[in-house]
Amino acid sequence: MTNDSHAGQIVILNGAPRSGKSSIARAIQDEFEGPWINLGVDAYNAMTPKRYLPGIGLRPGGERPDLEELVPFLYAALYESIAIHAGLGLNVVADLGHHDSYSQPLGILADCARRLEGFPVLFVGVRCPIETIMQRREIKQEGRETLYLRATDNVPVPEPVQRWQEEVHRPGIYDMEVDTSVLTALECAEAIRHQLDLGISEPSAFDRIAGGR
Repeated sequence: MTNDSHAGQIVILNGAPRSGKSSIARAIQDEFEGPWINLGVDAYNAMTPKRYLPGIGLRPGGERPDLEELVPFLYAALYESIAIHAGLGLNVVADLGHHDSYSQPLGILADCARRLEGFPVLFVGVRCPIETIMQRREIKQEGRETLYLRATDNVPVPEPVQRWQEEVHRPGIYDMEVDTSVLTALECAEAIRHQLDLGISEPSAFDRIAGGR
């Protein structure tokens, strides 16, 4: 593929951890026509030095101000990479957890949206009730045994989990939303495909976010 190729499609999945974003991304890669490259949080953090983790996965609440200076640059580099892939005609799906609840606002989402100006971007809000998220946090995954906070008898919903639920969908401007408590990952992917077939309404969510609207 060359720079003269038609730009690839970009799908950004935004939601809290365990909301089902990664499963939707895999369904898109498995079911959609053409190559779909996953440039989401897990793939990007796998390339990030351990001492700077959780990197772009830094959770809401301003808990690691020592890392915050780096986070906008990590996001900028990721989105520039998304633009390069799409510019070469490759489709991109990225499962992320955007929020602006740092020790001070960083305006990362608007900056990211501006970096994809002119590209076809479908911004998808991946929602899931917190009760379902807590159930999913109990499911054991090899290599992730200590990654997710779990409920206790005294704390049914840990505060950091509640913060994700409240902050990840601000400002809540999307082209479409899916609820993974009522749809399977494949059904969510099919809904996304249907929306892509219909076309993205103008101005798109990223156009509005980039312009502060």
